[in-house]
Amino acid sequence: MDLDFFNKEIEGKPLNESLAFLAEMFSGQVAFSSAFGQEDQVITDSIFRNDLNIQVFTLDTGRLFKETYDLIDQTRSRYKKHIKVYYPNTQAVEGLTSQKGMHSFYESIENRKECCYIRKVEPLKRALKGAKVWITGLRAGQSDNRQSFNMLEWDEGNQVIKFNPLLNWSYDEMIEYLKLNKVPYNKLHDQGFISIGCAPCTRAIEPGEDARAGRWWWETSKKECGLHQVKV
Repeated sequence: MDLDFFNKEIEGKPLNESLAFLAEMFSGQVAFSSAFGQEDQVITDSIFRNDLNIQVFTLDTGRLFKETYDLIDQTRSRYKKHIKVYYPNTQAVEGLTSQKGMHSFYESIENRKECCYIRKVEPLKRALKGAKVWITGLRAGQSDNRQSFNMLEWDEGNQVIKFNPLLNWSYDEMIEYLKLNKVPYNKLHDQGFISIGCAPCTRAIEPGEDARAGRWWWETSKKECGLHQVKV
């Protein structure tokens, strides 16, 4: 896969044009995974408003906030577009909760990663089956872990080109886009929840804390769920 060619083609292009280019080059094989964070809503707006041939999907872990579910319905209503929802394997969830209880993820990093794999990583692999390009809402400013990511890179684990179109966007640029285009967003953001995941694993952050400090707040490790490989 000649990533240099694609990098040159999208370099300097605005968001909608870079998305449109990949949607044309890989017709019917481009997928965008939305967790309905602010970054994701920027990309969703660009895809839907420009009627791009990109499948938008989300992963329902079964542990999301009510406000996230409300936003899913609000987004569907706003754009009148389809959003595919993927769920964890029922037997895997039943096995986990039967053996380790409902909150095993608090007990160790290994348990937490096991839960993330069942509820997020495995469903993602199903969602990306047949895709050539995976679009994400990652920004480098979200955490130190993501500073090493590239806008366009090869994802070995999922065997797809991974496109991070907002990687170099600042937080202020993202907020300005949402305001300018009147894009719906999760109301928890107004309550100090910057990065929003599953309800038991997310808290609001304190002034001065890292944007992802509220995710898996009881841990001190590099806090990723396994969807995105951390480069070391």
